[in-house]
Amino acid sequence: MIKERKITVEDQVISFFPDELPEVISDNLKQMKIKHLLTMNTGHAEDTTPKMRADSVSWIKTFLSFPVAHAPGSHFLYNSGATYMLGAIIHKITGQDLETFLTPRLFKPLGILNHDWEKSPDGLNVAGWGLRVTTEDIARLGQLYLQKGKWNGKEILTEAWVNEASSAQTTSNPGDSDWSQGYGYQFWRCKPGFYRGDGAFGQYCVVMPQHDAVLVVNSESWDMQKQMTIMWETLLPAMQTAPLKENEKDFKKLKSEISNLSIPVTKGAIRTSPLTKKYANATIKFEENEFGVTDIQLNLSSVGSTISVNSIHGKQSIQSGWEKWITNKESIIYPFAVPNLYHVPSKIASSASWINENTLQLEMKFVEGIHGDKITCVFNNNHVSISFINSVAEHNKNDTDKRAKLEGTIIS
Repeated sequence: MIKERKITVEDQVISFFPDELPEVISDNLKQMKIKHLLTMNTGHAEDTTPKMRADSVSWIKTFLSFPVAHAPGSHFLYNSGATYMLGAIIHKITGQDLETFLTPRLFKPLGILNHDWEKSPDGLNVAGWGLRVTTEDIARLGQLYLQKGKWNGKEILTEAWVNEASSAQTTSNPGDSDWSQGYGYQFWRCKPGFYRGDGAFGQYCVVMPQHDAVLVVNSESWDMQKQMTIMWETLLPAMQTAPLKENEKDFKKLKSEISNLSIPVTKGAIRTSPLTKKYANATIKFEENEFGVTDIQLNLSSVGSTISVNSIHGKQSIQSGWEKWITNKESIIYPFAVPNLYHVPSKIASSASWINENTLQLEMKFVEGIHGDKITCVFNNNHVSISFINSVAEHNKNDTDKRAKLEGTIIS
């Protein structure tokens, strides 16, 4: 938009939203500019995102009514609400959401074809998160910046913009290692002198101009600094300016290692249980619960297990292999939702195992997300108790799974 001379980074944020402004417009809000949204220097003392996500009507109004405690440009605070407002400005000018606007200008030229982006109650892409693309697609974005905005000889972004966006425009999080190296326009600076985009639980697009390289990671991590430290201490010393000599033996070994990568499944204490036959086709009825689940049809066979969940939202089925992964073909909204983790459709890979004769465990991995879930079903005659532990809570002591157990009765 700046390249097309439709906006500048000096434009006031409130100038784009005359109908969404609060009754009283503070001096700090008046001073907020596009560059402050880009650099996370809006002046807010708190992240606006939780308040916005709790609003079922207008995130734009929520952002603009949020108190601006500091003068814009004087206080760095990472705030995904600022990124949302950048997308909202694009919509105000063009009438297009961010995904529609970027498709001919960025996605198609770079060959990013199967993107999917969450939307807000305003009907706009959430911008600061929720974009699902492949790891290779993220690498394409990094490569575009490495090439100073050019792709196949065509200028997608100006070199001046790339330099400006990737430079430290503000200080950031003093004393916080790789988060304290400065911040550009939606990019963090890195300790070795690189810059990166990063996302929750270990999603990285690291651009290394000094090495003519881009490093991309998709992961579920609970220590993102540890990940980056491993990158810097392990990869950088091995990087050279000259090409490596060809090594067919090591290349074959690398290909073999990659082709055999897998996520291990949980092994049960027993291979099967007498309950496999007893509950081959069982229906479990539930009282009122937070998921709106009325009943579950449980099908157990020599191949695996299938749970068909009936709820106020309809019927959804998940198939699991016995101590092996089965990837379900359809993308579904997970019926046992965890707020902010499982709220978008995804294919699910699932495995089943008998922990003991009375305990069936189902392990879920969300193929189009980064998280997982574990369901434990304890059978006691005709009573079934079902508990849950999501992958974040399972590995992070500071995060607990607040979902209540499901208590049900086998009626057939």
